[in-house]
Amino acid sequence: MQSVYLLKADYVKNHKILLEFNTGLSGVVDLKDIIFKYKQAEPLHNENAFSKFYLDSWPTLAWDCGFDIAPETLYKKCEKSIMITNFK
Repeated sequence: MQSVYLLKADYVKNHKILLEFNTGLSGVVDLKDIIFKYKQAEPLHNENAFSKFYLDSWPTLAWDCGFDIAPETLYKKCEKSIMITNFK
């Protein structure tokens, strides 16, 4: 598999983000499970704080509180989301 990185990320709602990857894959991922799993992400329980993410220099999805999520993790989550959507 080629190196995966984010091209674009747009906030949707309810801890959901529309992601676009360099591979052409794009889709909406729900990050609530990840955000509520890690203590460092506690500030992101607040929707307003969560919506203020940015792509750092890697580019990784990141927040000012120091929490980030690797593109590979997001890619797998996006693939899974698409498979579930296509199954319905």
